[in-house]
Amino acid sequence: MNPEQEKIYNELISKYNFNEKQKEQISLGLEANLDISIYAKPEFNIGQMRQIRLGLMQNLDVSIYTKPEFEWDQMVEIRLGLEQKLDVLWYINPEFTWEQMLQIRGGLEKGLDVSICAKPEFDELQIIQILEGLENNVDVTPYLNPGIDWKEMKRIRLKLESNK
Repeated sequence: MNPEQEKIYNELISKYNFNEKQKEQISLGLEANLDISIYAKPEFNIGQMRQIRLGLMQNLDVSIYTKPEFEWDQMVEIRLGLEQKLDVLWYINPEFTWEQMLQIRGGLEKGLDVSICAKPEFDELQIIQILEGLENNVDVTPYLNPGIDWKEMKRIRLKLESNK
């Protein structure tokens, strides 16, 4: 770090009680000439700081996920979607688990209409069944119900696929 970066680092470290891993993320950001003020906050844990730093390194709009209510693994899915220039607005909701986000992101990557399953009430296994139906050009409305267990969804989907 240059003297100016070292000064910023020392001021932050004296102001907040960061752990060693958080300090490392701050140091890495300073060395990369990133705006560490975005993530050098005690409300972010090491994983969150890392995901924000990685996004900054790729010039992504990290403001979308720089919120303490997103767990680090949710931030991963949002960051990966931003990297791929996907419409992450479909899953940028802290009510989604990272697994749900992963499945929705996968649907977006395949160009599928995720609007019908990008809802927190569908778990990731149900989302998989809905997306597989869409991918196979099946009318998913017969099983588009969060009250239907994923195994039943799969049974219905396979039956619909065999009747095509």
